[in-house]
Amino acid sequence: MSFTTPSIGGSRVGRTFEFGRTHVVKPKGKHQATIVWLHGLGDNGASWSQILETLPLPNIKWICPTAPTQPVAIFGGFPCTAWFDVGDLSEDGPDDVEGLDASAAHAAQLLSTEPADIKLGIGGFSMGAATALYSATCCAQGKYGNGNPYPLNFAAVVGLSGWLPCSRSLKSKIEGSQEAAPRAASLPLLLCHGKGDDVVLHKHGERSAEALKATGFENVVFKSYSGLGHYTVPEEMDEVCNWISTKMGLDGSQ
Repeated sequence: MSFTTPSIGGSRVGRTFEFGRTHVVKPKGKHQATIVWLHGLGDNGASWSQILETLPLPNIKWICPTAPTQPVAIFGGFPCTAWFDVGDLSEDGPDDVEGLDASAAHAAQLLSTEPADIKLGIGGFSMGAATALYSATCCAQGKYGNGNPYPLNFAAVVGLSGWLPCSRSLKSKIEGSQEAAPRAASLPLLLCHGKGDDVVLHKHGERSAEALKATGFENVVFKSYSGLGHYTVPEEMDEVCNWISTKMGLDGSQ
């Protein structure tokens, strides 16, 4: 599936994003929720679908798309699967709003055909977590970074080993909208980060959680894990499962 963005200010031609294969993990029990899960830089949807399939969450359908292959600044322009272009794996880096909007729109489109009574969520790892958190801010504002309306409401957002893009401009955007503040306050977010992460440093995850809270996202949980690097462990995934079950009101029935 391709997604072409309009040119920004006439200074550059819009990029075309060719998204890769989407993998779906069907619910083993009664379908109550659907979550789009976004992989990290250089990965693909298949690897996470295999992990998510093993989780004790029988009522969730998981949708695991694959990012477009595009030049990435942090790799000197070398192309790999990436949800957006990135020069720094932190909230301090330059923001590729065009790429973020394209990936957020792709995730929203994958959820747009779910039945009306199904609760929706988004999550991800590393760069996928960054894209999920960006999607959460679009959800709260009711619009993408380019101003187009954002179509979804989330019941839960999860970010593992990630960071918050566009954090510098978020506060003014949320406070400048009467509708955004209550949506931000009610949106549940879980951020988990390893203290031993040498790829996306723990401090960037922590600062991102603090930025969300300072912006009016009152329902943010930040969990740290001693000794954990840039990967997941069963203890962390257990936490994710319990949190999702609670926040999405899953009854656990087969």
